[in-house]
Amino acid sequence: MSAPDTLVGEYLRWLTVERGRSRATIEAYRRDLHSFLSWWGERDLREVTGADVESYLNELRDTRAASSVARSLSSLRGWWGFLRQEGVLTVDPIAHVTPARRGRTLPKPLPEDVMAHLLDTLTTHTPVDRRDRALLELLYGTGARVSEVVGLELHDLDFDEELLRVTGKGSKQRLVPMGRSLREALRSYLSAGGRPEFPKPRAHAFLFVNTRGGPLSRQGVDLIIASRALRAGVDRSTVSAHVFRHSCATHMLAHGADIRVVQELLGHASIATTQLYTAVSITSLQRIYADAHPRAHD
Repeated sequence: MSAPDTLVGEYLRWLTVERGRSRATIEAYRRDLHSFLSWWGERDLREVTGADVESYLNELRDTRAASSVARSLSSLRGWWGFLRQEGVLTVDPIAHVTPARRGRTLPKPLPEDVMAHLLDTLTTHTPVDRRDRALLELLYGTGARVSEVVGLELHDLDFDEELLRVTGKGSKQRLVPMGRSLREALRSYLSAGGRPEFPKPRAHAFLFVNTRGGPLSRQGVDLIIASRALRAGVDRSTVSAHVFRHSCATHMLAHGADIRVVQELLGHASIATTQLYTAVSITSLQRIYADAHPRAHD
C-alpha cells in the first residue's frame, strides 16, 4: 500500500479533476485528512476501526465546533470511499460512524463513588500494577487527553513543585498540579519495582511504557482501562479515557472549582466547551434536589 500522504494526494487530485471541487474545499479536505493522519501516527491504515474514528472525533469536539467535526467526518468518509473504490482498502471503518447531533451533548462522567472504587481497587504488587495505577490516577487527577498522556516524558514531571507539564493540541504546553494520590502513584511507579523493571529494548524518555518497554499507545491505554474496569466490577461500556477527563472536570465543578480554573486545567481553547461540564453539575443538582427536598414534589 502507498504511503498515506500519497493516498491523500491522489484523492485530492481526483476531487479536483473528476469532481471539480474548489481550491478552498480541497484545502479544507487536506487539513482534515492530515489532521487524522497526524493523530493516527505510523500505524497501518488497514487497522483503523470505527471505534478509533469515534475516539478521534471525540477529541476534536474538545476544541472544534460541531460543524467542523461533522466536516472532518465527511472528509474521512469520502476518502475511505475513494480508497475502497480504488481497491486500496476492502473494509470501511466509517460505515457505521454517525455524526453527532447538533447542539449540546452532555458528557457522562462516572459517579464519584464508582470512580473512587475503581481507583482504590488497584493494587501495586507488580510493575504492571504500579503503571496502571499511576496511569489511571493521572487520567482522573489531571483530566488530560489520552494523546497528551501517552506523549508525557520523564522530564515533564516536577515533584519539587508538584507540577506536570502537558503538551496539548498545537504543541501548546500547560502546567497542571499533581495531587497527593497522583504523586504517590507516580513515585511508586518510577521507583524500584515499577518502571525500572520493564524491558528496555531502546532508549526513550516516555513516562508510560508497555510490557515490551516501548511507549504505551492509545490502544494500550484503552485495553488497560477495560481490564481494570472488569476487575473492579465496573461496566466497561461506561469507562474510557475520555470519561476520566469528563469525570475530573465535572467532579471539580461539583465541589466548587472556578470554571476558568477547570478550563485551564483541561486545556480548552474556549470556555464554552468547559461550560458543558457545568450543565452536568446542574443536572446532578436538580436530580438530588428533586429526590431530597420535602417540597420538591407535587
